[in-house]
Amino acid sequence: MKLAIASFFILAASASAVELRSIEVRNGTDGLANVPLSVANAGSAPIVCIGELAHWYSAELARAEAGDTARIALWFDPNSGTYTVLNNKQENMPVESLWCGLAGRSYETRATIALERRLDDAPTAFAVTCAMGADRLSCE
Repeated sequence: MKLAIASFFILAASASAVELRSIEVRNGTDGLANVPLSVANAGSAPIVCIGELAHWYSAELARAEAGDTARIALWFDPNSGTYTVLNNKQENMPVESLWCGLAGRSYETRATIALERRLDDAPTAFAVTCAMGADRLSCE
């Protein structure tokens, strides 16, 4: 019994241990290519464009009312093939995926925006037009 109790406390203590290490966050746009994205809303309802910045975190990058065009400031790293957006501290926030959908139901009605990821070849500005399909947005 004493061995079981001692084992419990040892395991509990190691389970709560946290390893902290510093991570380097890239700031600014040095070495990055500006690749602005324009998203025209050809539908009759507002749309929002969302960037998945980590598999557990996403953020609204733009919004467009019906008939309007949203602009998203994307940056591309030709050395890694990574697209980023800048937060309010000018920190690079890598974009894993990007989609647009109807405001209030963006995930259910989403259309994925393809991001070309070729090393050493920075893409140029691009534009898509989004309109409502049968049950979800279509952006081409």
